[in-house]
Amino acid sequence: MKLDSHQHFWKYDPIEYGWIDKSMQLLQRDFLPHDLKGTLTENGFSGTIAVQARQSIDETRWLLQLAEKNPFIKGVVGWVDLCAKEIELQLAELSKHTKLVGVRHVLHDESDDQFMLRAEFKNGIRCLKKYNLTYDLLLFPKHLKIACELVDEFPDQPFVIDHISKPAIKEGTHEPWKSDIEELAKFKNVYCKLSGMVTEADLNKWNQSTFDTYLEIIFDTFGPERLMIGSDWPVCLLGGDYSEVMAIVTNYISKFELRIQNKIMGENAIQFYHLSDL
Repeated sequence: MKLDSHQHFWKYDPIEYGWIDKSMQLLQRDFLPHDLKGTLTENGFSGTIAVQARQSIDETRWLLQLAEKNPFIKGVVGWVDLCAKEIELQLAELSKHTKLVGVRHVLHDESDDQFMLRAEFKNGIRCLKKYNLTYDLLLFPKHLKIACELVDEFPDQPFVIDHISKPAIKEGTHEPWKSDIEELAKFKNVYCKLSGMVTEADLNKWNQSTFDTYLEIIFDTFGPERLMIGSDWPVCLLGGDYSEVMAIVTNYISKFELRIQNKIMGENAIQFYHLSDL
């Protein structure tokens, strides 16, 4: 099965989705399952992981409802208040939905770069294993060293880095991102999504070579066993259509044997997110 490990849905509201600013007018509308399903089929993908786009339990509940009604949504990475005293109650409620596979917090928008090391946040992370939930790390490169400290405390918790941690692709630089992500990759419970790269490049002037060096670094760092393809749809539409964006990865991995391609195109995500009932 080919699985898109990272995409979003929303009913657009300028208040709720304030991060979608005037530079992203293309995204200032609803994006719902029927908008994506045909595109997935055309590109040979059988399923997706829907990921939170605003920090609201109501959105998590809504995504789970969408997943129940749309079989191609194989799992949901939702949001819960990991810092809340009642985190166990939130997780117990939401985990009744079998398609809740993980959680995410928009760490890179916190004013405190050390937010993920707060005691109450780490308590929330500590609760995830009981409910067999993964954690998506949404980071800027400046957070990678801090993430190493977090991950080091939770060797049995599965983590995945979203969007290869958003290196400075537009500027064409690699350090200190390269050195820091190599350190984080030493923790074998950390995976990485090959997603979100196009929006870190010059949206109007990119080609395959724009990304190849970054992909080479990530492959050398994580190996093919801990990588998964993701579109970041519909955000990716700012830089190209679905096929063009996914081709950044599929073109790069075409040199590998089919066994490795299959892992990156779906098998690794299925394993990571515990999608046993496909």
